[in-house]
Amino acid sequence: MLFVSGTKRSGTSMWMQVFRAAGLPVLGEAFPRGFTGIQEANPDGFYETLLRHGIYYRTNPNPTTGEYFLPDHVEGYAVKVFIPGVIRSERAYITHLVANVREWREYEASILRLYAIEREAFARAGQPVPEDSSYFPPAYEWWMENFALVRDISLRRYPARLQTYDQVLADPARVVTEVLRWVGRGDVDAAVAAIKPGRRTQHRSDSNSVPPALARVFDDLYAAVAAGGPVPASLLRQLNDTNRQLLPELGELQRKVLAAQARRPPGPTPARPAGLPALD
Repeated sequence: MLFVSGTKRSGTSMWMQVFRAAGLPVLGEAFPRGFTGIQEANPDGFYETLLRHGIYYRTNPNPTTGEYFLPDHVEGYAVKVFIPGVIRSERAYITHLVANVREWREYEASILRLYAIEREAFARAGQPVPEDSSYFPPAYEWWMENFALVRDISLRRYPARLQTYDQVLADPARVVTEVLRWVGRGDVDAAVAAIKPGRRTQHRSDSNSVPPALARVFDDLYAAVAAGGPVPASLLRQLNDTNRQLLPELGELQRKVLAAQARRPPGPTPARPAGLPALD
């Protein structure tokens, strides 16, 4: 499968729209059940399924239908899988991975906007509004997920292409052409037309949510992705050292978020992923 990944608000939905326009089969529909009220965050569609959490024992077989798909059943399909899900996914399903990295300050502003939209949607529907502690602090979430992805690629060595969100919007023809050539198929002109830079709602802004020394490490990671190629060994050591120092704080934040999320009412029953082929 072609995994489309990244943090939330990094352009994962945009890439799903690109591959769908290019003629690749995709899993998911534009606005799945449960996405009512947040369409303004992504007016061209999300294309998400249960598999955004990963392709592993909790999602395959499907917990509702009991269907189990093999890699052969979904060969060539594009599927959105957020970074924690990529880490969980069985390696055999990852034939290609395309991921964007968004500049961390811009990600922070964009995800906070999404949370505000979600809260408004819950309030309009008369549903309990999520607690503040339900959300991971954005800058630290950006670090935790993007570091985990770089580490996972280096360990499991699946074919992967990372680029920045800025690079895609600045030169969509070049980036999309290179990606589709790497994937080996797809209508380039139709795919490029699916990228709409005008949909961008956030631009680079200042943030003091992390200490300056940590902000410099975040910036170095982002710059390495923008430069392309493998991450230099010296930077990998710095990233590993930084993550070790942050682990106690990240662990405590995760515990608080999980505890708050456990108090929320359960979501809808997981549906069969839209677009999944008939299984033998």
